[in-house]
Amino acid sequence: MTSTAPRAVGLQRPRLRSGLDPLDPLDPLVTSAITSPVEPRTDGRVVVVGDVLDDIIVALDRRPAVGTDTDATIRHRAGGSAANTAAWLASQGVGVDFVGRVGSSDLHRHSLLLQNAGVTPRLLHDPLEPTGTVVITVAGTTRTMLTDRGASAGLELASLDGALFDGAAIVHLTGYSIVQDPTPDAFQHLVARVRAAGALLSVDPASSGFVSSFGPAAFLDLVDGADLFFPSLDEGALLTGRDDPDAIVQELLPRFGAVALTLPDGGAVAGRRGGKLVHAAPSTVRLVDPVGTGDAFSAGFLAAWLKSPSLALSVRRGTKLAARARAVVGGRPAR
Repeated sequence: MTSTAPRAVGLQRPRLRSGLDPLDPLDPLVTSAITSPVEPRTDGRVVVVGDVLDDIIVALDRRPAVGTDTDATIRHRAGGSAANTAAWLASQGVGVDFVGRVGSSDLHRHSLLLQNAGVTPRLLHDPLEPTGTVVITVAGTTRTMLTDRGASAGLELASLDGALFDGAAIVHLTGYSIVQDPTPDAFQHLVARVRAAGALLSVDPASSGFVSSFGPAAFLDLVDGADLFFPSLDEGALLTGRDDPDAIVQELLPRFGAVALTLPDGGAVAGRRGGKLVHAAPSTVRLVDPVGTGDAFSAGFLAAWLKSPSLALSVRRGTKLAARARAVVGGRPAR
């Protein structure tokens, strides 16, 4: 799948003499050739920007009966892909700030939930819109989501204080917030501030549904040049028009520093330009709930990348944390 639309100016990848790639942290010549970041800062702080929601998780053993009752297991959990990722990062000992938007009546509750997870909350609040809610029906590894983004939809990337990114090693965003703005200007402005702060940019598309509505080609052009990219198999297939995991990663690699594609069974395929693909089998675990698997994978990958930008080590840590997520109900670590 290709697009003739111009690519996002704020994410253009500078080209260096002799074909050096400034986003390859293992190239020893890069650090002396440019001043933009190629490795995480040593302090290892991550800033996560995006959705924080309330999840209603409905586990069904059979199809719902129309017009009457159907037995189900229903649980309420704090959620949102970005907030989940922040909580999993904190569980790995990473210093993490989370920026999101909730309804005013939930500001204290969600701040406390994030603090208890080890996250520094930097929540905005909306006096009119309630906190977003997602009803998630789960059948095996398949999730179907009915989403009311509520206050989360009012998170304006252009209005965020640039000082939030000072000293950050990585800034991680989810697709929900990226596609909310109908023009690329807000995201490009945020990217410019991330680059000025010397941080790496990490993007998780997070929803094939929202990306499809936005336009797959337009989404790819907008996030082109991100240092780290974390699509699921469904999202990768939508963005590339391919079905094979290896082919999806290879198709995306020209646009990103590294791509890690998560698979429905908890495994992953990852690569960087010019290198061999890394395949990670899922860690063995009894599946309880697939919600948050991709969020935990991203967190595990980033936690390892902060210490050493090894693709193989980062992917393995991602699959191990994803297994932990599949063993609990809800998208965040059990405490």
